[in-house]
Amino acid sequence: MLRLRRGTVVSADPLEVEVAGERRRAWADAPMVGEAEVGVEVVVNTAASDLGLGSGGFDVVHVNLTRGLEAGETPPGVHVMKLNYSSLQHAVEPVEEPVESPVRPLRPMPALVLPLHGHLAPAAWSAAAAAAAAGGGPSIGFVQAGGGGLPGSLSGDVRELLERGLIAGHVTASPSYGGDAEAISLTGALHAAAEGLGWDAAIVGPGPGILGSETRYGHGGMAALEAAHAALALGLPTLLSPRMSSGDERPRHLGLSHHTASVLELLLGGVEIPVPAGLDSLWPRGSEPAAGVLGEASGSLHRIREERADLDGYAASGLPTRTMGRELAEDRLFFAAPLAAGGALARSLSA
Repeated sequence: MLRLRRGTVVSADPLEVEVAGERRRAWADAPMVGEAEVGVEVVVNTAASDLGLGSGGFDVVHVNLTRGLEAGETPPGVHVMKLNYSSLQHAVEPVEEPVESPVRPLRPMPALVLPLHGHLAPAAWSAAAAAAAAGGGPSIGFVQAGGGGLPGSLSGDVRELLERGLIAGHVTASPSYGGDAEAISLTGALHAAAEGLGWDAAIVGPGPGILGSETRYGHGGMAALEAAHAALALGLPTLLSPRMSSGDERPRHLGLSHHTASVLELLLGGVEIPVPAGLDSLWPRGSEPAAGVLGEASGSLHRIREERADLDGYAASGLPTRTMGRELAEDRLFFAAPLAAGGALARSLSA
């Protein structure tokens, strides 16, 4: 059952809702439910905060009873639904090309697959920096997949990257929604990125708040498997940013995360795995050597490629340097991995 409770907004920034006399932190997807201004009545979903979750541990506005019942009109001719058959279903215009469009060879647009949202900012920054150093300015966009937060408006990282020109666009592929453009599938999103949107490269990954269950395959990191398969099926050069950590207290994520190992194990085609140059100096002490771990995970199918990771440059960029309570200095490997991947993505454009 949904955990829904009625409340009143008592603070707009940060958003707080009073529920049964208690002030509770909340979030509202304004494009979906309207602006949550002080004094408006809302219904909030309290499931995450009631469970005491860390990341995502806030109430979510389900409906704005004061303003959200005056919905706008659906544009004429739009009949495709997202979040279909849920109470939040809404019509979108898909970015995919019509079936009548002529079939032609797809431009070989490189695609970088991310394991979680925390890799997006360092990967995008690194790709832009590497491209600028080479005298170029490629158009690199972000395709938001499942596995994490679904609303396109949830991520502050995406907003900042768009504002700074570090990504060229934001496509939300079902089940994600609310980006600059909507795609029904990851395959359709990547095809549109290469054709209709004209991106030079795409970064594909989940929204904030990766889903996890301490099981081999029951986690949001598995979204990378679908993304990589979609890119490979379209004939796109495919890179995968490995989730690695030198500071995570959970053994399953220390060194090479089991999230990435599971994806590499199940992939039906080979991908390129960029890793930071000087990996041994970043690898957690006392763990099995990096070469052995990566060699076992990649086997003979995947290709490992060393790439420079400018940790100092990224630390000075003003972009997020914190992951799951740890600062960059406490987990340099976590940030070095997507920095290497972003550089590799940029260099693949000139290969």
